[in-house]
Amino acid sequence: MKFDFTTIMDRHGKDALAVDALGTIPGMSPDAPKEGFDFIPMWIADMNFPTCPTICEAITERVKHPAFGYFNPTDAYYNSIIDWHAKRKGVSDIKPEYIGYENGVLGCVASALGAFTSPGDYILMHSPTYIGFTNTILKAGRRIIHSPLVQDEKGIWRMDYEDMDKKLKAYNIHLAIFCSPHNPAGRVWEKEEIEKAMEVYKANDVIVVSDEIWSDLILPGHNHIPTQSVSEDAKMRTIGAYAPSKTFNLAGLVGSYHVIYSKYLRDRMNAHARTTHYNDMNVLSMHALIGAYCNEGHQWVDELIQVLEQNISYVYDYINNNFKGVEVTKPEGTYMMYLDCKAFCEEKNLTLDQVLKMGWDVGVGYQDGRPFNNPYGIRLNLALPHSRVVEAIDRLNKYVFNK
Repeated sequence: MKFDFTTIMDRHGKDALAVDALGTIPGMSPDAPKEGFDFIPMWIADMNFPTCPTICEAITERVKHPAFGYFNPTDAYYNSIIDWHAKRKGVSDIKPEYIGYENGVLGCVASALGAFTSPGDYILMHSPTYIGFTNTILKAGRRIIHSPLVQDEKGIWRMDYEDMDKKLKAYNIHLAIFCSPHNPAGRVWEKEEIEKAMEVYKANDVIVVSDEIWSDLILPGHNHIPTQSVSEDAKMRTIGAYAPSKTFNLAGLVGSYHVIYSKYLRDRMNAHARTTHYNDMNVLSMHALIGAYCNEGHQWVDELIQVLEQNISYVYDYINNNFKGVEVTKPEGTYMMYLDCKAFCEEKNLTLDQVLKMGWDVGVGYQDGRPFNNPYGIRLNLALPHSRVVEAIDRLNKYVFNK
């Protein structure tokens, strides 16, 4: 490979929650391991790979100029986004005025909540549910209604359209959060599935915030379909939320953006962002995006996906063959894997807290999956060098699931 996906980086002291926040975030961060075990970060959703070199080059070049005053996004910024979406997502009708900066995808969600709902309103989401959505909605004073995903005979997560329609009507819901690809289930929705969902939203006059932050990390055999592309109505009722952060490990720079075709939706979103919270871009995040969304960035992502496919296939096969009582569906996108340990816990008479602690004690930093709405869930980040993944699974085998 041209790029480095094998080096084990020492992230300690480099502003990394993944390794320096152990035991400091109740209900989220793992505890530090016992003496004799190093820590393998597999919880928070950032990657343990060096990012694409052109990103560092772009930032370094900008830092050479010693002034960092007020600025406006440049044509290069907008053109980079437009070109990236055309080449990777097959979307060729985005104009600069459709693009707006967001302080993270969750900032986009917060703006949509403020622009189109009132305190006490219900918001529809699928479950299992990304914890960031949950916290953002509840902190905004809104209430959550879940439409659970259901697993078919092959274990594939599916939307329940009848349940969605029933709950949208029963709770008078007019804003929904749609996660595509889905985190933490890892589903890459097929076009027909998105079309059906959008018809349900249309019939109930629902504005949709489509979180597509994972849309560049699609595993072989699958294809991301932008929600806004499935119909003219979907295009005009959807707020598309994107970022280079998951793709290139840039969360610390904060550089998300929305794509909104509807002038009405765009005007309301921009008005709310201007009047209620600071929502202006960091100049270095702009240059980081330009450095990411280039030809070399395409090559880097293509190689990254090969590494993620290797890691995911290895862990999926190992769990299925060796971890009795642990249910897992192979992700189609993202680098997260979601485990259901109910049968294992019941057979061994263990609580999930005990299972989590057994892994943390030996340095496997997997994440408590209960906040994602599964009482026996564990979320596993597989964006690490393959040697680290093998070591982590070996420890789980020896000290947790087959001790």
